[in-house]
Amino acid sequence: MSTELLRRSDFPQSGAAARTREDILADLPAITARVAEGAAERELEGRLPHELFQFLRTTGLTWLRVPKSLGGPGGSLSDQVEVTCALAAADSGIAHALRGHFGFLESLALDPEGETSRRFAAEVLAGKLFGGAHMEVGTPRPNMIRTTLRREGDHYRLSGQKYYATGAIFADYTSFSAVDEEGNPTGVMVPADREGVEIRDDWDGMGQRLSASGSVFLDNVRIEPDELNVIRTAAGPYARRHNAARAQLHLMAVVAGIVRNVLADAVSYVQGQARSAKHSASETARGDHFVQLAVGEIAAASHTIDTLIAETARRLDASAAAIVARAPDVDEVVLAAQLANSKGQIMIGRLALRAAEQLFDTGGGSATSRKRNFDRHWRNVRTLCNHNPALLRGRVLGDYYLNGTRDDFDEGRVF
Repeated sequence: MSTELLRRSDFPQSGAAARTREDILADLPAITARVAEGAAERELEGRLPHELFQFLRTTGLTWLRVPKSLGGPGGSLSDQVEVTCALAAADSGIAHALRGHFGFLESLALDPEGETSRRFAAEVLAGKLFGGAHMEVGTPRPNMIRTTLRREGDHYRLSGQKYYATGAIFADYTSFSAVDEEGNPTGVMVPADREGVEIRDDWDGMGQRLSASGSVFLDNVRIEPDELNVIRTAAGPYARRHNAARAQLHLMAVVAGIVRNVLADAVSYVQGQARSAKHSASETARGDHFVQLAVGEIAAASHTIDTLIAETARRLDASAAAIVARAPDVDEVVLAAQLANSKGQIMIGRLALRAAEQLFDTGGGSATSRKRNFDRHWRNVRTLCNHNPALLRGRVLGDYYLNGTRDDFDEGRVF
């Protein structure tokens, strides 16, 4: 893809879906270079990158995972995870905001012959984005749903309030969980511009400020019968377990990208701006042994995190293949991916937080300048790690190895 095309907001959609996996991945460096432009400044200003999401719709990255049987490029989950890492290295908010969309793609990949997959594959290939929100705040207990769906003649009405609507503000379709009049859990998928759907950019977390993880207000939204329980697969509980691990891995892939950015910032800063400390034996920061040590350890952390991410993605590729093939050992393969994912999360969080802190060891007071915005890396990693608490992952793993308890894995919990 040429630089000219990369900068055209009206990149033609016709024939775009025919692009191969190899074509799409070959363009990844140029695409991420465009995304990286002004990323630190956007975060300081709190300016949502709507124009970049319009651009990403044209690149193939948002339909890479669509199976060939549905007209897509047939990219692997490992491909998509690397895309997430690369986008996050450019702008972690953009990569984070695609979490729901990539989750929807995984549902299509796990059930390529399913009704939902056949219904929406063409929409995805046309550049449409999918998001939504399921969590609610202010409830008496976690995971409690108070959003209601009630029948009104030949249709339904949806009312309630959601939070953590990550990326929904950029989406064309949004999905929401609810309870029906009998108190049974249900879900809907509607166009994002449906009357009564109000998506707000009111996320107030210290990090991931441009992930658009804010509120949704649902005011008597009309729901048609064919918009109920759209996201279903024939894979049943295995798909739920697989997708829970994938959703958790997505956040760690964002963390991996952030650490790549930490390394790039460290090298650029030391080579271009940093001065050696007055007590240093070196005339330059790049010659200072302690600065070299800090950069070397950041590089080692980034490599280790990337390796853990790639291994977990490989396990999840095997999990997806087993689910699609309805393999006799599917439970074992899915569980292996879940275990690898949980182990990786514990170590990735520790390494990433340390790397983000070590960036400040490469310079003196000037490294803390607000205009550099280096602190966003630590804030972003800390915020992402709060989504999937490492202490919980460690406890769940310990309970499994000591007592064979697998409730958390069998339920497929997502945090």
